[in-house]
Amino acid sequence: MGSKSTVMARLSKGEKFYFAECLELAVVTQGKTVDETLANLQEAVALHLEGEKPEELGLTTPTPTIFVAMELELASAEA
Repeated sequence: MGSKSTVMARLSKGEKFYFAECLELAVVTQGKTVDETLANLQEAVALHLEGEKPEELGLTTPTPTIFVAMELELASAEA
């Protein structure tokens, strides 16, 4: 991983909960709503980075931006 100030995460919807998984850090969380899941992700990433040296994780800052991509299933095109 090169030096950067952003970490990537993926948000997806399960049967009952939304799930967020950070792609570069060992962080996974969930919530009942998108907003709750994103708030949980922010907190989980902050806790994961607490006490870590950002440069050892390829980061240029101890408080990186989180870029979140959301996976959506295609809606059926039934007429």
